[in-house]
Amino acid sequence: MNGRAFLAMLARDAHVARRNVVVLLFQTFLQPLLFVFIFGRVMVRSGYMPASYKSLLLPGIMAISMVFTGIWAVAMPLISEFQFTREIEDRLLAPIEIGWVAMEKVLAGTIQALLSGLVVIPAAWLILRPVALDFSRPLLFLAVTVLVALFAAAGGLALGCTVNQTHIGLMFSLVLTPMIFFGCTYYPWSALDSFPILQKAVLINPLVYASEGLRATLVPQFPHLSLIAVLIVLTLFDALMLVLGLRQFRGKAVS
Repeated sequence: MNGRAFLAMLARDAHVARRNVVVLLFQTFLQPLLFVFIFGRVMVRSGYMPASYKSLLLPGIMAISMVFTGIWAVAMPLISEFQFTREIEDRLLAPIEIGWVAMEKVLAGTIQALLSGLVVIPAAWLILRPVALDFSRPLLFLAVTVLVALFAAAGGLALGCTVNQTHIGLMFSLVLTPMIFFGCTYYPWSALDSFPILQKAVLINPLVYASEGLRATLVPQFPHLSLIAVLIVLTLFDALMLVLGLRQFRGKAVS
């Protein structure tokens, strides 16, 4: 019964996505396309950045797109459903354990985050040519992208069940903005060698491991963190966000 109810809820979300396909496409793909064009095309072609910067930047753009999309896709509907529309009550009445309702949200957000990240690659091929990407380790690339997408969706679950509707702006300014600027998205972690304290401090930022992991699998010619360390830390962050998010979701659901 749990499995059928879970698939039914996932099918319902897929149906809603099909009905709102235009909005979903803009929400998922517009941001990565803009990042690719502005930072990869405009900045390089104008001479402010060297041509090699396109390849260095691409993994960071993927990481930003995936994390933002996954968090937004899960957190914003949850904030609305718990605090405004109360639509979540329909799902909580389904013949399924409460935790699986949350996991369905996470799975849907993970899929959307994956699509948002993967679309960056063909966009870069079309807009930034030539760009030097290495696909010689597809399984490692797949592992990193899935872990990053899962972190984004699980983080969205935790934030969506924690942040009050009046603090949405605060969430972006105090959580997401520092994550981006100190997430090694526009530069490799090794670029902080001249700032040793900051270099160690940013290691608490999960976006660092997302950016460096994608950099290690897509453009290994550039400096990057150990891929083994990236996989381990991303797995730990995923587990932490899932546990925290499920606990917060249960607390919201039964209150």
